[in-house]
Amino acid sequence: MKTNNDNKILFSITEYEMQNEAQERIGRRLTEDELYVAKKGLDSGILTGIDIIYETILKEMIKK
Repeated sequence: MKTNNDNKILFSITEYEMQNEAQERIGRRLTEDELYVAKKGLDSGILTGIDIIYETILKEMIKK
């Protein structure tokens, strides 16, 4: 059954969070071009591994 919460975001990474990670890991903020590359990498990584992510999450739910 579809509810109003069906479109609730379960996971996100903001530009602020990405910039904090960059600052901690490489000692500086990312440029706009680097942010674009990071977004493409995140999209690609999540889309390529989404089946593994779902499988892992659902296996954990079954264990409990």
